[in-house]
Amino acid sequence: MLEELRIQSLGVIEDAVLPLGSGLTVVTGETGAGKTMVVTGLLLLFGGRADAARVRDGATQASVDGIVYVNDAEVLDRVRAVGGTVDPDDGVVLRRVVAAAGRSRAYVGGAPAPVAVLGELAENLVTVHGQSDQLRLTRRAEQVQALDRFGDIDTATFTEAFQHWRRAAGELEDRLARTGELRREADMLAYGLAEIEAVAPAPGEDVELAATAERLAHADALRLAARTAHNALAGDPDDPASDVPDVGALLGVARNALEQQSAADPHLAALAARAAELGTLAADLAGDLRDYADGLDTDPARLAHIEERRARVTGLVRKYADARADVVAVLAWAAHAKDRLGEIDVSDQALADLTAARDAAAVQTVRAADTLSAARREVAQRLDAAVTAELEGLAMSGAAFQAVVRPRARGQGTVQLGDGSQRGGEGTDGPILVGTDGADDVEFLLRPHAGAPPVPVARGASGGELSRVMLALEVCLAGTDPVPTMVFDEVDAGVGGRAAVEVGRRLARLARDHQVIVVTHLAQVAAYADRHVVVDKTASDSGGQDGSVTASDVRVVSDHARVAELARMLAGSDSPTALRHAEELLASAAEDQQGTGKPGR
Repeated sequence: MLEELRIQSLGVIEDAVLPLGSGLTVVTGETGAGKTMVVTGLLLLFGGRADAARVRDGATQASVDGIVYVNDAEVLDRVRAVGGTVDPDDGVVLRRVVAAAGRSRAYVGGAPAPVAVLGELAENLVTVHGQSDQLRLTRRAEQVQALDRFGDIDTATFTEAFQHWRRAAGELEDRLARTGELRREADMLAYGLAEIEAVAPAPGEDVELAATAERLAHADALRLAARTAHNALAGDPDDPASDVPDVGALLGVARNALEQQSAADPHLAALAARAAELGTLAADLAGDLRDYADGLDTDPARLAHIEERRARVTGLVRKYADARADVVAVLAWAAHAKDRLGEIDVSDQALADLTAARDAAAVQTVRAADTLSAARREVAQRLDAAVTAELEGLAMSGAAFQAVVRPRARGQGTVQLGDGSQRGGEGTDGPILVGTDGADDVEFLLRPHAGAPPVPVARGASGGELSRVMLALEVCLAGTDPVPTMVFDEVDAGVGGRAAVEVGRRLARLARDHQVIVVTHLAQVAAYADRHVVVDKTASDSGGQDGSVTASDVRVVSDHARVAELARMLAGSDSPTALRHAEELLASAAEDQQGTGKPGR
C-alpha cells in the first residue's frame, strides 16, 4: 500500500505531499491545478519514462518520493538484493529524481538502483489506468491474459508441453541442418579413436619408454661402469690372481688388524665391528652391481622396437594433445570423443528417434492446447455475463460484452503443429497453430446498444464507453488481481448522471480489496471516497509563486470543506442549492456504502 507521496518541482507542483491510505482515495481540483501531475509522479516513482520537460522552470531537478508498505516477500527480497533498507513494518522508501538536463536516477530503500528495478517492483505493487492506458484492451496478449486471470486458468501444462516440443523440434532441425558437418566430425572422431585404440597407450607409458630407450642406448657404457665399480669393491672375477687391491680385501685387512689389538682396548673392538659392517655393505653393493651389469639388455632389436613404440606414442600426443602434454591428455581426448560420438549420432535410426520424439511432443502440445482452448471458451461465457451485468449497472442498458475465443491465425510468433492428425479425430480438423500462450486468439467485442452488431472494443466504443468497459473488467477481475494498489486517471471521462454514480459505486467496491486512487472531475465519484484530497493552484492564497502548487495547496477535506468541494464540482460554486445537492450526494453514497457493508465518510 502506498502511504504517502511527495512531489517536488514537477510541472505546476512546486512542493506537495499527498497523504494516502487504504480504501478509496480521490484527488480532485480545478482544471490545470496539478491533478495530472499526481499520476505523472506515480508513473515516475514506479519506473515510468522520464521527461525533462516536466521539470519546473528554474528548478535543477524534479523528484518524487513514496512510502510503500509491502506484503510481498518477493518484492522485499528484491529491495534487499539491490542494497535497500526495509523498516521493521515492511515499509520501503522509493525515490525518483529527474534532472533538468535529462538524467534520471532511482533509489530503492535509500540505495541507488537502476530505474528498471522500480518497474520490476511496480509489477507486484501498482497498476495505473488512464485514458491512454485503455489502449491495452485492444492488444490480443492483454485480452488473453485477462481471460485467463478471470477464470484462474492453468496455462502451465500447455507452456511446459510447448517448450518440450520446441526443444525436440529444434534438436531435430539442428541435426538435419548440420548432417553433413556432423558426419564429417563423426568420421574424424571415429578415425582418431581407431588410431588411439590401435596403439593402446597406457597412462605414463611415454615417460617409461623414454627412460627405457635411454638405458638401452647407453647399455655398453652402463655395463662397463657397473663392472668397474664391482671390481673396485670385490675384485675382478675374471682375474683372481690380480694384485690390484679391492675394497673388500682392504676392509678385511683393517678389521683383522683392529681385532688383534681389541683385547687391549674395548673401543678398538667397536671400530673393528664397524669395519666388518662396511665389508658386508661393500659385498652387498658389489653383488647388486654384478646383477645390474648381467641384466642389461644390449639387443639392438629391442632398442629398435622401443624407439618405434615411442615414436607412435609421441605421435599420438602431438596429434591429439598439446605438445607439452602427455599420454593422459590423449586418453582424455579419446574419452571426450566417445561421448561426442554418442551425441552426434546421425544414423538413420537416430534421426528416426528424434523425429518420433518431436512428433510425440507435438501430440502432447496439441492435446494441452485443446484442453486450454476448451477452458477458455467456458470461462469466456462467464466473463461475458459478468461484464455485461456490470455495464448494465454503468448505465449502458442494452450493451453486451463478448470475449470471443477463436483458433489462432497464422502470423508472427505462431508455429504449425502437424496436419491435424495429432487430435486423434477430436476437436477441429486441420493443422493447429500455436504460440507461447496457446492456440487461441481472444478478442473483446462490445455491442454498444441493443440492435447494434458486436465490434472490437477499440472501434466500437466511445471514450466514455471504453472507460466503463475497462472499469467493468477491473471490477470483474478484482478478486484475481494480486496487485494491491490501483490508480485511475479520469477514467470517468465522458460519463455523467446515473452512470457516474455507478462508476463511484464500483470504484468503492474495488476499494474493498485494494487501495484505489482516483483522479476525477465527477462529484458522484468523489462522494464515495474514504479520503478526499483536493489540489489547488492559488498563488495568492496558498503561497505558491507563478501559479505553482505547494504543500499548503494539497488538502484532505472532510465535513463542510468536503461538501464545498463537491458543490464546486457539481455547479462551479458553493451556492446554497449546490451545497444541498452535495450533501444529498454524500448522504446517498454513505447509505449505499453502509448497505454494502462498507462505511462511508
